[in-house]
Amino acid sequence: MAADLFSQGKPYEPLASRLRPGSLDDYIGQEHVVGEGAPLRNALNAGQIHSLILWGPPGVGKTTLARLIASYVDAQFLSLSAVMAGVKEIRAAVEQARQAAGSGRKSLLFIDEVHRFNKSQQDAFLPYVEDGTFIFVGATTENPSFELNNALLSRAQVYILKSLTDDDLVKVIQRGLESEGVEQKDQSPLSVLAAAAGGDARRALNLLEQALQLNGGSSLCDDDVRAVLVSSLRRFDKGGDAFYEQISALHKSVRGSDPDASLYWFSRMLDGGCDPLYIARRLVRMASEDIGNADPRALSVCTAAWEAQERLGSPEGELNLAQAVVYLACAPKSNAVYTAYKAARKLVQSTPGYEVPLHLRNAPTQMMSDMSYGAEYRYAHDEPEAFAAGENYFPEALADERFYSPVARGLEQKIGAKLDHLRELNRLSDKKRYTDGGS
Repeated sequence: MAADLFSQGKPYEPLASRLRPGSLDDYIGQEHVVGEGAPLRNALNAGQIHSLILWGPPGVGKTTLARLIASYVDAQFLSLSAVMAGVKEIRAAVEQARQAAGSGRKSLLFIDEVHRFNKSQQDAFLPYVEDGTFIFVGATTENPSFELNNALLSRAQVYILKSLTDDDLVKVIQRGLESEGVEQKDQSPLSVLAAAAGGDARRALNLLEQALQLNGGSSLCDDDVRAVLVSSLRRFDKGGDAFYEQISALHKSVRGSDPDASLYWFSRMLDGGCDPLYIARRLVRMASEDIGNADPRALSVCTAAWEAQERLGSPEGELNLAQAVVYLACAPKSNAVYTAYKAARKLVQSTPGYEVPLHLRNAPTQMMSDMSYGAEYRYAHDEPEAFAAGENYFPEALADERFYSPVARGLEQKIGAKLDHLRELNRLSDKKRYTDGGS
């Protein structure tokens, strides 16, 4: 008989909270960090606990591990959330740690979502880490090298925690069933729950708890699991590393000309709740960065898909985005424009602001004409092939600069041949603009 999940008179505590392991031996996953012979386990065994940062996705056991570390070294566990805490809470925690130190006991200060503290707030911990007031343990879902001060990072060892495997999550779910007194013979529903949890133990237990609430605390069947998952979305941290990792995977799949992988990551992002218009903007970027003039139609396809998404909304507009994703993946690739643009920007930033040559200036007034504005300018349409051979459109000091090198793919193959022809006309011309330069 399953335990009553909502016993009258008892405060509600989520299953995920009630199932926190009491020892490292009960801790599931992260063998590379706390398994026998692993770095943190060795440090704990040697009694040499140090300040540390736990970096990993949600639900992999960061808070639980911090509690276990405190228990392992018999330290007072103090906890703050960077989302809620301010200077007042930090000072109170420091005072508690000092009082404990006065009676000979260590303290461990755990800061959840430490990346949400600004740089000055992070600096506030440094003196207390230095003098041993407390053992500092920060938890973050974001890359510490980007989000945390170098001074704090230099004083804390970073441990990377990984998403739990499906096998790990099945063990977590089985432990949850046992705690509720549910005997489960069919393992199929557990595997489905584990897969849906996406490496997140907290999510797995929350899904389990919902399923048990729906079926009255009985053993699970496939229908119970489907009922829970029907309105559930996979984890997708819109502001964090998972977000940027998935858009990066989509971009690289497009660049790698793999339409199937591109569609997979596109679908993953939508499934996780990503705004389709964000994807539309990124596709327009890809059209110019990775396809460019090898197939200029790619830009039109992407802007049209963006417009369709704005007009139709979801889910209809997402088919147009899928079409654009496949088009980009299959199109000939060229980053020649992107490379040329970056090179031009770099040159502009590193050279003087040369004046516009006189022959390229307009002369709307007589005074400007008298100053030789526009003098000797050759109107290209009056020249053979509509090309003024020998003319140069750079400042004289930059006369021989070249940024754009078309690739031998798609339309750029023809563009490259055209530019080679025009450059040959420049080389042979007896009307070169600058004595020592060409174009």
